[in-house]
Amino acid sequence: MTNEQQRLLVFAGSYSEAEESGVYVYAFDEESGTLTLTDEFAGLKNPTFLNVDAERKLLYSIAETVNPGGKKVGEAAVFAINAAKGEIRLINREITVDSTLCHIQRDMNSRYLTVTSYHGGMIGYFSIADDGKIGNMLDVQQHEGSSQHPERQDRPHPHSSFYSPDGRFILVPDLGLDRIITYSVDEANGKLVRHSEGVLHPGAGPRHLAFHPNGKLLYVINEVDSTITSFTYDAEKGQLTVKETVSTLPADFTEENSCAEITVSADGKFVYGSNRGHDSIVVFAVDEQSGLLKLVQHVSVQGGHPRHFALTPNGRYLIAANRDTNNIVTFRVDQESGKLQFTGNSVNVSKPVCVIPIYLTP
Repeated sequence: MTNEQQRLLVFAGSYSEAEESGVYVYAFDEESGTLTLTDEFAGLKNPTFLNVDAERKLLYSIAETVNPGGKKVGEAAVFAINAAKGEIRLINREITVDSTLCHIQRDMNSRYLTVTSYHGGMIGYFSIADDGKIGNMLDVQQHEGSSQHPERQDRPHPHSSFYSPDGRFILVPDLGLDRIITYSVDEANGKLVRHSEGVLHPGAGPRHLAFHPNGKLLYVINEVDSTITSFTYDAEKGQLTVKETVSTLPADFTEENSCAEITVSADGKFVYGSNRGHDSIVVFAVDEQSGLLKLVQHVSVQGGHPRHFALTPNGRYLIAANRDTNNIVTFRVDQESGKLQFTGNSVNVSKPVCVIPIYLTP
């Protein structure tokens, strides 16, 4: 299936009250870099993070609700996607773990979901039914401990979960522990088994990570001290070893900043990270031999607090969600240098948190 036969849609999640629109669908024009709203959904509270199953045309979202006792708990929802019209339809929603959520991830075979609770310090592991709906809770893993920062790291704060390229492991950056906790996936028993830890420097605050396409390198963005740590990854053993740590900020920037999202270009040549405070995307080139990072650029996100961003599947554009200025902005990517250039295009949307650009077959 060529890209010409497919449609590039962008799904966005946001902070919102249940009665407000919180999930948005945009058509993306790859000639101009413009976003055109095609649908929006109201009915979920804080549907901030999303995941798309392109093959089955399903959109998964986290949300927040209350249990019968009135406590805030995590919820997950599933939408059917009409790719031709750029529309979504809610088909399933279920309460997940006993605290609010910040992230949702799906395994490569679309059989399992993991949800991450920053405030609850836990990971939930769920089956996906044959029809794509959220299935049974299989396991919950509660993290314990703390680290150096007195306010940000006084307890566990897992912020995301990622499956290893071979699907054998789930890696969970825990901002509160300065650890990447790796679980092996015991599919036979539906359990996550604590396997190993990648240890970061005290006060780092790991938030999200991205694998290099070669599967041997992994990059983690550290929210608390505005750095990126590079690891080598032993796929057989499921173990991480630190290579280096670099700052995401210009040397002369001294104001408050925290980092959010990280991604690696599909060709493995560049790493991108977001700065909230400096309000920029930082671009690094990856040394082909060593895997070490060399600074290329800092570019303004044309807004405030870039909570998330993503490259389009062909790598020609980067789309950034600026939570505090209520806008989603598009940039052209120079695929030789990795540099970003603002297209001049921005759309207004309330408190955007996550953007997922993906090709779908109409």
